[in-house]
Amino acid sequence: MDDRWYEIASLEHPWIVRRFEVLRRLGDSLIQQSSSIAEFGCGHGLLQRQVEDFYHLPVTGFDLNEAALKQTAARSSPVCCYDLLEQRPEYEGRFDLILLFDVLEHIQDEEAFLRALLFHLGPAGRVLINVPAFQSLASAYDRAVGHLRRYNVRSLSNAAQRSGMDLASWTYWGLPLMPLLMLRKLWLAGRSDQHIVSAGFESHGRVMDRMLLWLSRCEPIPQHLVGTSLMGVLVRSF
Repeated sequence: MDDRWYEIASLEHPWIVRRFEVLRRLGDSLIQQSSSIAEFGCGHGLLQRQVEDFYHLPVTGFDLNEAALKQTAARSSPVCCYDLLEQRPEYEGRFDLILLFDVLEHIQDEEAFLRALLFHLGPAGRVLINVPAFQSLASAYDRAVGHLRRYNVRSLSNAAQRSGMDLASWTYWGLPLMPLLMLRKLWLAGRSDQHIVSAGFESHGRVMDRMLLWLSRCEPIPQHLVGTSLMGVLVRSF
């Protein structure tokens, strides 16, 4: 993830707020029933903090970006600079629930990464995953923040199956925002990479943020039509 993204993303950003609302609709019972939760690719701790504040549960955060970890918004959750491909023995089967939010699209070797993720998951554990949806929406913004791909339900399910997991439940979300992403794709086409991340994700003021959040809520969850993002629950294949 481009470090400029961490400077822009905040707990008040409408996309961050809406993403957590969708997580609650899809994974509320999983979170409440989990005794040990981890987030891989936690960045500067926004999702950790949201889980802390709403569920009063800690989320162990792992990331390779030390600068992001030093800025963590988490209050009670530990953070660790760690490459899950190391597969340290003390973490084997450690977690009931793993959060993998907006990470997989940055990974070259999906299969190796997801198999390493399984090493850290308990036998009956679950993975809550979020990824950007539909390659047709890919733009200069995706390139600037390091997205290698966007997903649909078939490509995410195939990636999971190659790694020993199944996509048990899922939802697209962000359907009301699709016209805006299409406009963003056109708008950013002629911009330099230096300004693309801020132009594509920055807040546009309190009033505009409220309008975007209201608009983003104008869809049922779960929904299996289309969206700008795809969230799902992965389980081990048996």
